[in-house]
Amino acid sequence: MKRFSFLILFLIPFFSFSKSKPAQVQPAKTDLIEAWKPSDIQIHGYLGEKIDLCISQRIKKQDVQHLIEPFKTRNETRLWQTEFWGKWILSAIASYEYNHDPEMLTIIRNAVSGLLETQTPDGYISNYSKDAQLQHWDIWGRKYTLLGLLAYYDISADTKALDAAKKLADHLLTQVGPGKADIVKTGNYRGMPSSSILEPMVLLYRHTGESRYLDFAKYIVAQWETTDGPKLISKAQDGVNVADRFPFPKSWWSWDNGQKAYEMMSCYEGLLELYRITGEPTYLKSAEMAVQNIIDTEINVAGSGTAFECFYHGGQRQTEPTYHTMETCVTFTWIKLCNNLLRLTANPMYADQIEKTVYNALLASMKFDGSQIAKYSPLEGMRHEGEEQCGMHINCCNANGPRAFALLPKMALMTGQNEILINLYSQSSATIQLSPKNKVTVSQTTTYPETDQIEISLQPEKPESFTLALRIPAWSNQSSVTVNGIPAEGVQSGSYFRINHEWKKDDKVVLKLDLTGRLILLNGFQAIMRGPVLLARDSRFGDGFVDEAAVIQNKGNRVELAAASKKPDHIWMSFTAPLVLGTDLEGEGRNPKQIHFCDFASAGNTWTYESRYRVWIKQTLNVMNAVYKAY
Repeated sequence: MKRFSFLILFLIPFFSFSKSKPAQVQPAKTDLIEAWKPSDIQIHGYLGEKIDLCISQRIKKQDVQHLIEPFKTRNETRLWQTEFWGKWILSAIASYEYNHDPEMLTIIRNAVSGLLETQTPDGYISNYSKDAQLQHWDIWGRKYTLLGLLAYYDISADTKALDAAKKLADHLLTQVGPGKADIVKTGNYRGMPSSSILEPMVLLYRHTGESRYLDFAKYIVAQWETTDGPKLISKAQDGVNVADRFPFPKSWWSWDNGQKAYEMMSCYEGLLELYRITGEPTYLKSAEMAVQNIIDTEINVAGSGTAFECFYHGGQRQTEPTYHTMETCVTFTWIKLCNNLLRLTANPMYADQIEKTVYNALLASMKFDGSQIAKYSPLEGMRHEGEEQCGMHINCCNANGPRAFALLPKMALMTGQNEILINLYSQSSATIQLSPKNKVTVSQTTTYPETDQIEISLQPEKPESFTLALRIPAWSNQSSVTVNGIPAEGVQSGSYFRINHEWKKDDKVVLKLDLTGRLILLNGFQAIMRGPVLLARDSRFGDGFVDEAAVIQNKGNRVELAAASKKPDHIWMSFTAPLVLGTDLEGEGRNPKQIHFCDFASAGNTWTYESRYRVWIKQTLNVMNAVYKAY
């Protein structure tokens, strides 16, 4: 694809990061749809319980002083201890925005004050030795510190936090930029971890209006397209697969590896923030094209992907047993990136992606008691606690995964121009100031996705005309909507169904979605999905060898699922499906047996061998029904 005007941006000459230069802001590109205040929404039901459990058992119970301790020394040369404080506090702040727990606010305040005590007069907040600064994960850690300080400033208006963020950013500007270190030659993975500081730099500019931060943000993006840069815009525009952007690295954990997924997506997050400021259309287009490529080539049936934290053509290869797949940091960043694009474009495809990821990869990452977040959640085998990292009692996913749970209230319901959009279906209640003189309460009564019906009650303080937009998932082949008992016409999969109406108290909308079991076929393997939920065999059901080959009986790829009465502890949903097991077709072998499946999130959630599980079932070959080729 040809690239024109945006190349000029990459040739911008050396920027002067002048403190006196006024900000030159182009008209901002506002989001097409906006999140409600999280505190105006209460999510209940199974999903709400998991959010609350994560907050109470993982976020609130974190030893915060343990996260601050590394900042008190300056002797690190290669590790990433300084990311943990920022990741954790972002989840804590998002949780406080949701539930306004005063105890959580006290914990957050103490965490910020404890960190600020470690800032040196030059502005540095980190733990790298002077000689090692800018190497490995140093700038990456500063990014998370900046994001945490700015998020705290958002909820507190405490200028000490903003001033500390400015001093930290200004210190980096003395080290990196024209005539100094090249951002894309710092750290690992073609500079993508370091370059992801783009996001807080843009946010800092938005908070202060001081042009040096915007100039530095533009400098980062310009460096991406230099000889040594990760080519995040041009390779997206040219349609290069995210797994093929650079040659296979000689050393996996090195600067040469340009396929690192978490860091790459983090850079696109920053690019979208810069798009909001500059309105440069190439920024949005590049992020959209990269995300579409990730959907097409990498995202698996559980809504996540990667192996050893890198893109690897995982969509096609997901049936292969694979080491270290579906890192939770990747899962969260994928949710966050899709949510960003959902707000900017109002394209329900991104909400569909989030829903699949939430109900599968994300929920699967949390131990049933909420105490731990798994580092990896493979499609077969068992889950377990991740290793402790950097000599600390935590790892990247235990720090980062809770951010995804705390993000869900911000994407569940959104507003457009005189419009309420429902993105996430769950038992819930939300109240919004739709217009200056009218509030509307939207309540969902449902056990979805266990059952197929969502009853939506609208309670405006006074009658008002507005649009209610219901996300109709792309997977729902047969969907129906009634408004006050009257069937609506024109409901289409993969779109928002918009109902323009003068709404009154006790108006009711009922949405029914198609939860018929769907057979997914790939590489001689089979998997079953029911609505947004992926199913898996689990050894706790005791109905055979979970790795046994089988043929899943189906009609036109529709699988007849029956609710199962047998449900071991800690399993949310269980069903039976008809399978012809093994390779024996003599006697009773030819008759299908009802085999138990559970939701993927519940599969293996004891984190012990007693709950070994499998998603992809090897399809037994029948040469009478298939094209057979002798090798």
